[in-house]
Amino acid sequence: MSKTVKIGEAVVSRDGPRCFVVAEIGHNHQGSLEKAREFFLRAKECGVDAVKLQKRDNRALYTRAMYEMPYSHENSFGATYGAHREALEFGYEEYAELKRYARELGLAMFATVFDLPSADFLAQLEMPAYKIASGDLKNTPLLEHVARIGKPMFVSTGGGTMEDVQRAHDTIMPINPQLCLLQCTASYPVEAEEMNLRVIGAYRERFPDAVIGLSDHQNGIAMAVVAYALGARVVEKHFTLNRAWKGTDHAFSLEPLGMRKLVRDLRRTEAALGDGLKRVYPSEEKPLFKMAKKLVAARNLPVGHVLSAADIAIRSPNDGLPPYELARVIGKVTARALQEDENISFADLREKR
Repeated sequence: MSKTVKIGEAVVSRDGPRCFVVAEIGHNHQGSLEKAREFFLRAKECGVDAVKLQKRDNRALYTRAMYEMPYSHENSFGATYGAHREALEFGYEEYAELKRYARELGLAMFATVFDLPSADFLAQLEMPAYKIASGDLKNTPLLEHVARIGKPMFVSTGGGTMEDVQRAHDTIMPINPQLCLLQCTASYPVEAEEMNLRVIGAYRERFPDAVIGLSDHQNGIAMAVVAYALGARVVEKHFTLNRAWKGTDHAFSLEPLGMRKLVRDLRRTEAALGDGLKRVYPSEEKPLFKMAKKLVAARNLPVGHVLSAADIAIRSPNDGLPPYELARVIGKVTARALQEDENISFADLREKR
C-alpha cells in the first residue's frame, strides 16, 4: 500500500497522481489580518490545496542581543529585529479567524513552527499539519516535540547532508510516521544550478516510508513541474500579491498569475504522465488517416501477375494494408486485375503455384 499523509480532508500519496500544492504566505501579509484573508482568497482562486503561515515566539526564539539588534532598512517593520518580527506576528484570535476562513474556502491551513512555545500555540488551534523549516533540520528537540503532537510533518531539508536528513527522519518516524521530506536549497531565491532535483529520487529510494516533495525557492514555475515528474508529490511555493511590496520574501514569491500557471502546469503534468501503458487514442484516428500509409498498386496490374517490389507503392491515406505487410505481399499472384493506386489486400492475392 502506498505511503500517505492526511492533511484535513486531503490525502497525499507518495505514489499517487495528484500533487499537493502549498502557497507559502509566511509573513508576506505584513501583519495585516485583512491582507492575510485576501492572500487566502487569491490562493484559493489559483487552485492551491493549502496555505501556510509562519509562527514564532520571538522572545523565546532569539537571544537578547539579536532581539534588540538595530534593524532599520527598507524591509524593516521595526527599529530593532525583535520589533520587526513582533509587528509581523499573529496571535490566537487572528489564527482562529484565519483557520475558520480557510475552512470556509475549502483550503487546508497550517504553519511553520520555529520553537517549542509556537508548537504548543498551534496545537491549541488544532492545526492539521506542521512545517519544520530548513534551519531546524538538526533541531531534534523541536522535531521530537512536534512529532508527539501527532499531526503530519513537512520537513524542509535545505542546508543539510543526507546524514542530517536521516537523523531527522529517524527522530520523527518512531513517534509519528506521518512524514513528508521536502528537498530544498535554503537560498532566496535559489539558482537552478543549486536545486539538485535528483535528490528527490535519492529520497524516494532511501526513505520508502515517507512522502517526498519540494520546497521551491526558484524564480519561476518550471522546476516544480520537473520535481513532480521525478516523484515529488508536495510542492511548496512562496506566494505574494505584489512582488514589489516591502519585505524580503516578496521578490522571489509568485504573484497570483504565476501561481495559477504553476497549478495549471502541475495538473496538466499529472494527466500527461499517464499510466505507462501504450495505447491508441481515438483522437489520433483522423490525423493518422492522412499521415499513415498503406500498400497500393504502383501501376495497372493484370490478373495472374507475380508481385515484385516495383509493383507496390506506399501511399496515404491509411485505409488499407499497413506497410509492415510488404514482405508478405511480394511474390504473391494477383487474383484479379488491379488499377494504379488501388488498395492491395490479401483477398485479391493467391500463392504462386
